[in-house]
Amino acid sequence: MFIKVLGSAAGGGFPQWNCNCANCSGLRNGTIQAQARTQSSIIVSDNGEDWVLCNASPDISQQIAHTPELNKKGVLRGTAIGSIILTDSQIDHTTGLLSLREGCPHQVWCTPEVHADLTSGFPIFTMLQHWNGGLQHHGLTPLEPFRVDVCRNLQFTAIPILSNAPPYSPYRDRPLPGHNVALFIENTANGQTLLYAPGLGEPDAVIMPWLEKADCLLIDGTVWQDDELLATGVGKNTGKAMGHLALAEEHGLMALLASLPAKRKILIHINNTNPILNEQSPQRQYLTQQGIEVSWDGMAIHLQESAS
Repeated sequence: MFIKVLGSAAGGGFPQWNCNCANCSGLRNGTIQAQARTQSSIIVSDNGEDWVLCNASPDISQQIAHTPELNKKGVLRGTAIGSIILTDSQIDHTTGLLSLREGCPHQVWCTPEVHADLTSGFPIFTMLQHWNGGLQHHGLTPLEPFRVDVCRNLQFTAIPILSNAPPYSPYRDRPLPGHNVALFIENTANGQTLLYAPGLGEPDAVIMPWLEKADCLLIDGTVWQDDELLATGVGKNTGKAMGHLALAEEHGLMALLASLPAKRKILIHINNTNPILNEQSPQRQYLTQQGIEVSWDGMAIHLQESAS
């Protein structure tokens, strides 16, 4: 299985356009060692030629321009993106669909709850009907394996996770199980498995068995501490209120990862305030000591190689 990280940051990217926190200002003026990041999205493939896009970041045009694998040779217009899967209806995971309008129709898989949000409060499906057939919706049911039109060796299972619905959704603070899913992806030709969970509020009995059997975890690393936005002076929301499990809390993500047998544990969806973005910070060094990786834009993961 081939995986490539198109974007590794949380909403707003890094540096965030309107933020002068220590990380953002430090990256701009060169006083910290860090890499700029676009908003989170990945592509997966079973052959390295045809790709499934998992979430469509607002930065998708920039990401495609920096990803040679998505340049489809031999056609006047087109990309190597054959299918799109959405894990939620958050703006930073869906707005990129608007930038892909010239390539419509697109085959898009999502839960009924996500589809409802994207035809009402944020009606992307409705808007894009005016572009060559728009988005062709394919429903997916949590916990029922499915395959998409390309990469037929890849089997996907959407796993409900405890997180939150978008601020625009009528289900904000009372999400239904289909509002947020992780993707368990298995290459049925060789058994390699990935769990992609860019939003994770807390582990529960539903997600734990999938966390325990994945070869590779590409998982939510949004904030270091739950009150990080308040502590840095840029906001009032806690990580938990936004639907994210903080890394360093007593029962946080690092404690969870320490208990899991995955060969690789990689963080994605990292907020601009998170000190792990500073590659020389003690927090980053501690992650490295624990064998936890921090993804970057353009990071390539080949599970066959990582398992050897």
